[in-house]
Amino acid sequence: MPRVSVIGVVFLCLVLFAAVASGKTKAPGTQNPYEKAITTARSEAWKAINSGKCASATAAIMVDGKVVYAEGFGMADRQKSIPVNKATIFNIGSISKMYVAAAIMLLVDDGKVSLDRPVTDYLPEFRMADNRYKAITVRMTLNHTSGLPGTEGANSFGSIYCDNVKQETIDTLARSHLKHAPGALAVYCNDGFTLAEMIVERVSGHRYMDFLNERMFKPLGLKDTGMGVGAIKGKPVASYYDPKTGKTQDLEVLSILGAGGLSSTAEELCRFVDALLSENRLLKKASLAEMKKAQPPASAPKLRHPEMSCGLGWDITSAPAYDAAGVRVFGKSGGTGHYSSMVFTVPDKRISVAFVGAGPESGAMTIALNILNAVLVEKKLIPEKVEAPFVPPAAEKLPQDHVSLGGYYANQSKLGQVVFDTDKDTATVYFFKGQEKVPAFKLVYNNGYYHDPEGNRFYFTGRDGETYLVAHLSHFKADVIQLQKVKALKNTQNLRINTDGKLWLRRNVAPFESPMGTETHCVRSSLYKDLPGYVFFMGIKKIGSPEFAGMPFDAIRDQTELTFFDRAGAAWARVSDLLYSPAEDAAILKTGENSVKIGSDGYNQWLTATEDVIVNFTKPEKGRVIIFSPDDNAADDNATYDSAFDRGDAYVAKNSYIQFAGYADNVFTVRAKPARGDEKK
Repeated sequence: MPRVSVIGVVFLCLVLFAAVASGKTKAPGTQNPYEKAITTARSEAWKAINSGKCASATAAIMVDGKVVYAEGFGMADRQKSIPVNKATIFNIGSISKMYVAAAIMLLVDDGKVSLDRPVTDYLPEFRMADNRYKAITVRMTLNHTSGLPGTEGANSFGSIYCDNVKQETIDTLARSHLKHAPGALAVYCNDGFTLAEMIVERVSGHRYMDFLNERMFKPLGLKDTGMGVGAIKGKPVASYYDPKTGKTQDLEVLSILGAGGLSSTAEELCRFVDALLSENRLLKKASLAEMKKAQPPASAPKLRHPEMSCGLGWDITSAPAYDAAGVRVFGKSGGTGHYSSMVFTVPDKRISVAFVGAGPESGAMTIALNILNAVLVEKKLIPEKVEAPFVPPAAEKLPQDHVSLGGYYANQSKLGQVVFDTDKDTATVYFFKGQEKVPAFKLVYNNGYYHDPEGNRFYFTGRDGETYLVAHLSHFKADVIQLQKVKALKNTQNLRINTDGKLWLRRNVAPFESPMGTETHCVRSSLYKDLPGYVFFMGIKKIGSPEFAGMPFDAIRDQTELTFFDRAGAAWARVSDLLYSPAEDAAILKTGENSVKIGSDGYNQWLTATEDVIVNFTKPEKGRVIIFSPDDNAADDNATYDSAFDRGDAYVAKNSYIQFAGYADNVFTVRAKPARGDEKK
């Protein structure tokens, strides 16, 4: 996310230009009834841009069926000095789930789909290694209760649309197990929405985007909603700029259209959610009622406050903090590698707000919520809240039984440890980077909760022998599970090979895959002496046999499974849909000219450097070269050069790895020379 420094006259000119471009300037002497909400939108947007959290942004407010405010901020294209305006298009990520949910409900209205029939009735090719999959219904794909592992990740984020992702999802699921029984828990899951997208195509007989255009976009007048920004021609789109380098990357396309692949404007997001939950606009009465219902799971961990109430596509179908004032809020967030977004709607009051930023950490949810609150205050639906100064709570004596809650915890990608200090009445949460344990944050116990320095509250709870660390979302007065405890195993197994400290190189990267995915290309697996029976390989996994390690948790999203198999005399690894070979099998980069050819299987090739060198490449038009630092624990993403946006010669440090991604029979030429000549010459 680029760090923008806009000062003095430049800042003033940009603000004034954006106000004019928005088309919402007012005649002198008139008072906009939503002036405070607009001021909130502007100040929050510029704060996010100036802090480097996003490169540009857009916001909109809709009341009583009319857009009362829409505006863009920052530059859509820095090289051409094109500013963002209210018609500039951004990727909206998981807000796309609302569109596939609506598409399914249109087919329900047509009598062609039943929410409570099995997915296999519509997709007979859908299979899993876990026989419980037969109980997954269409409803469960839309309310996150299916139990599916999570997300098809290989090549689904990139610079071009790849329709193969649907078949790849079917193939990956055929090897996969469920993390919980269908319907039991609600755990966020993208792959369910890809199945829903496939159901729309199969039942309607039309391609997904054609169905959306005919049944949704045209009837609602949504002219600027469609596929990802990288697939759009002839319309203004917002580019993403890397915050560390300021470099732009190829415009982003997500091939998982139902789960997160659409783009739109803030104004059209408001128009869509307003129509979706309004009578006689899009859905029939019964389907509209379903779209407004919370969709709770059959069982869930016992929480102190209501869990975030998922619906059919919605993240939020109500929030206790607003329910108490008679205001029912619906909301959906979205995040991609390059964009973040949030839309809220209050259908009974016909109020909707949206915010989208070109940056994955723009703070879109908080910003949109602040705009919504400002509108609700101005409409006198909620009282204005005056934030009291935050006073860090004093530590109270830890309950004696809490020390037993200590141990190893994890989410989908990180392994951590919770350590209690009875002398200081605190708990410290650590995360591991390899074997190194790094403190993440310290929690102080007070009045039944653990508090972090920012004022967030946490607590521990359990269910059926499982232990969870839960965060309380004070904005919504609701709870969400953050980490799950890694259980000690009585009977442990070992993998067929020693995976401790072993480096793995990914082999199935398409050249168009997003640069954000490079953190999956060169990874290290680990074993931990205090966790016998587990392996860390792209997340913690429970070893089930010498060839397999599966998902250890029931309430954590986007888990993966590990399988070993033999190929060309070596043990390769498959982590769900990601394919790896041992790093020691990489060929040596020679001084002089090297030729690298992609085989008929299309798998990536790798070279490793035995000395510091300078290299230049000749590559196929659609080929890609990425260089990875030898210090793979230095950062989450250790790529030092990527031909997707880097040009010219490159420095390759000793023990670095070079990845070549292309298509079958592509040939790359690499010329290498020592990085340091004879100092005496």
